[in-house]
Amino acid sequence: MKVAVFGTQKYDLESLNNAIPEGFQINFTFLDPLLDEQTAVLAAGHEAVCIFVNDLCDAKVVQTLSELGVKFIALRCAGYNNVDLHAAAKFGIKVTRVPAYSPEAVAEFTVGMIMTVVRKYHKAYNRVREGNFLLDGLLGMNIHGKTIGIIGTGKIGLLTGKILSKGFGANVIAYDPYPSPAAEEHGIVYVNTLEELWPRVDIISLHCPLMESTEYIINDNTLAQTKKGIVIINTSRGGLIDTYALIRALKSGHVAAVGLDVYERESGYFFADSSAKVIADDSFARLLSFYNVFMTGHQAFLTKEALDNIAETTIANLRDLEATGTCAFAVGK
Repeated sequence: MKVAVFGTQKYDLESLNNAIPEGFQINFTFLDPLLDEQTAVLAAGHEAVCIFVNDLCDAKVVQTLSELGVKFIALRCAGYNNVDLHAAAKFGIKVTRVPAYSPEAVAEFTVGMIMTVVRKYHKAYNRVREGNFLLDGLLGMNIHGKTIGIIGTGKIGLLTGKILSKGFGANVIAYDPYPSPAAEEHGIVYVNTLEELWPRVDIISLHCPLMESTEYIINDNTLAQTKKGIVIINTSRGGLIDTYALIRALKSGHVAAVGLDVYERESGYFFADSSAKVIADDSFARLLSFYNVFMTGHQAFLTKEALDNIAETTIANLRDLEATGTCAFAVGK
């Protein structure tokens, strides 16, 4: 099987090549550009494409892939909101994903991001390197005893809640339309509605998938229902937050701090070096200008364990598709 890997990073190349099982004939073509309407032609001569969160696989791209003879789309991530599943079904292309590569990686990163914004590690680090040991402006707050709202209790949300509840002694409440029976043993208590969660929490951590019902779940209306001084953390998908609403809440002082590993229009900047470029996205540039906003470039997943799991599952998905036409982690209409 020949597979075109779009948006290849060095770690993708190493992990995928190292995960090829003995006896399975698979040849990867590692491509730098992301998949979109212009780059889809690079998939010619391949049976499958392998894509990540910021690749564009809409109806036009899917049609092009089909015309080029592509049979499979293998996502090396959990989310699949960037793939038009209706189009894939129409053109007979099977789609697979990696549903749980390392929930611990993202959960641990999330807690680290919470600690960074509330205890200001990043500011202290920069000060000390310049010989400034003043503590003014570094006042934080305890996590112990605070109420933290987890939105979305899949594996990552559950683990994040467990660490905060069992490890820090926080009061963790959560909302999910499909409650997990494991939540109680992790010290997580469900609320019936988001309207019940917003006014109670000191920190919000987002762990839900991006879909029509969750897009802009953080908006002007929901922010107005939260406490003044709310802390917001997003290590899930950028489109969960209305950036303009968040900027307004930051400017008014309603939001005390924000930790973001994702951004709704990140595809033009993330996973690339933009340090010598002007950031043309004004809302992104504005976010970066706030002293109380801490951003990283979609790295929450990035651990050796996660990369190994992603590579192994992606290759197993492709092997099963070639052998049987389906696999355990197929998605589609």
